[in-house]
Amino acid sequence: MAVTTVRLQAEVEQHLEAIAKRLERSKGWVINQALAEYIEKQQLEQARWTQTLEAMESAALGNVVDASDVHSWLNSWGTEAEQDAPGPSK
Repeated sequence: MAVTTVRLQAEVEQHLEAIAKRLERSKGWVINQALAEYIEKQQLEQARWTQTLEAMESAALGNVVDASDVHSWLNSWGTEAEQDAPGPSK
């Protein structure tokens, strides 16, 4: 396991100590948990951004679905005549 030194603001250190005490865990454990959650969130945001860019590129190429087709499909949900999802119309 690697060791990293971090300077914390006094207020952050106080909150960290209080959380560690309440959870009966070390400050290192709390920091690892917090960083793991932050990294996971950042990775998820990056994946969403990549998907957004891919979707924008796809739309620019004309790969879009007509809104009326989407509405028709959504309105069919839960009925006996439920439709398959519409595909792009080129």
